[in-house]
Amino acid sequence: MKALWFAGLLACIGTPVLAQDDEASQKAAVEAFIAGLDFKNGAVTVDGANATLKLDEGFRYLGAADAQKVLEQLWGNPPDDSVLGLVVPKAGLIDDHAWAVVLTYADEGHVSDEDASKTDYAELLAEMQEGTREANAAREEAGYGTVELLGWATAPRYDATTRKLYWAKRLKFSESEVETLNYDVRVLGRSGYLSMNAIADAGDFTTVEAGMQRVLAMTEFNEGSRYADFNSSTDKMASYGIAALIGGVAASKMGLFAKLGALLIAGKKLIIPIVIGIGALLTRVFRRKAPEQS
Repeated sequence: MKALWFAGLLACIGTPVLAQDDEASQKAAVEAFIAGLDFKNGAVTVDGANATLKLDEGFRYLGAADAQKVLEQLWGNPPDDSVLGLVVPKAGLIDDHAWAVVLTYADEGHVSDEDASKTDYAELLAEMQEGTREANAAREEAGYGTVELLGWATAPRYDATTRKLYWAKRLKFSESEVETLNYDVRVLGRSGYLSMNAIADAGDFTTVEAGMQRVLAMTEFNEGSRYADFNSSTDKMASYGIAALIGGVAASKMGLFAKLGALLIAGKKLIIPIVIGIGALLTRVFRRKAPEQS
């Protein structure tokens, strides 16, 4: 994945650096980019979600502006102003096994958790797999490759006490020779939910799952915005429940192709390098990682 991050950055920081194809110059450009980011430690507020992360010493946080800069300029993703922040393990952003957690917030109403204990997650998976297969024709027509939902890496689990939900999927994109891990966390609040998403190589599952469990425990809505603060007399209810959060929010509002479209883009961006003539260094690194994303 390191090759892509170099490529994404170089694509954005201009011709002068592209003209320098020596390894030292390319490495210096990436290091300068990262040095310019404003990493935060400890207790940080997630602006736009009324939530707080109490980060342990193993993680740092980037606010919306820097998070979007990393996603777009370093990793080559398309612009997305819904991104509120990025939780980054202190191992760094350009380590061969680096990963990060993208934070967004959905202010679509209070999500009922009544269906959590009633949902057959094996059946839900089968429905999601069928929908994914049906959507592949539309993906190809739109110029993307296909995606296969292989199964759960971690089956959905909901904690009714903390109002937190998490699950992980194993995906196979036609552009990649290896599986992709898509790890999701949802923290339910008074008026919506905080979404935390990590995409990595399936081979890094153990590291990512351990890290996501730590992030899960460090995340809470602020007083007044917690799930228990819901007021049925004044607050809006969401039109979906727990199963829809896992299968893809608001199926009535968007088809599976649209729901997984962003994930496909993320998968392509983390797996497929941007071709910009970046020199022998990147070729060597990518070949070392391959068979090897969001």
